[in-house]
Amino acid sequence: MPEEPLDPDVDLRDPVQERELVRHHASVLGVIALGGGLGALARYGLAQALPAGTGGFPWATFWTNVAGCFLIGVLMVLVTEAWSAHRLVRPFLGVGILGGFTTFSTYAVEARNLLQPDTVPLAFGYLGGTLAAALLAVMLGHAITRKLVPAEVAVR
Repeated sequence: MPEEPLDPDVDLRDPVQERELVRHHASVLGVIALGGGLGALARYGLAQALPAGTGGFPWATFWTNVAGCFLIGVLMVLVTEAWSAHRLVRPFLGVGILGGFTTFSTYAVEARNLLQPDTVPLAFGYLGGTLAAALLAVMLGHAITRKLVPAEVAVR
């Protein structure tokens, strides 16, 4: 079976199409990388400010993910309904900064580490509580921002 290209619309064996791919995607990948680095630095700072002890509730990761989800809800209203944003704003802020800031992989590792005989209830509380709080945060960020953005300013 022949190997299919990653993007079926682009033939990487064609130099013209390869250059087109680089020209259109290099700037997007660049702003995602820059934003991801900034978001990860912010997450690191929060983790240093709220260290979790062994077997304790990982508050830094919890608040990082909840705050990041709230901001994703805010951002999606702003970039889809309020701003005529540059094409790199969403990848920079959403995928880059907020993607680098939130850390659901750390959430999974911390929940697994809490699955010890004396902290099983805490592990399941952390798993369910983070999920519920993150989903609620997205909905609240979206709803609050939609209420605050005047209808006459919104661009649809």
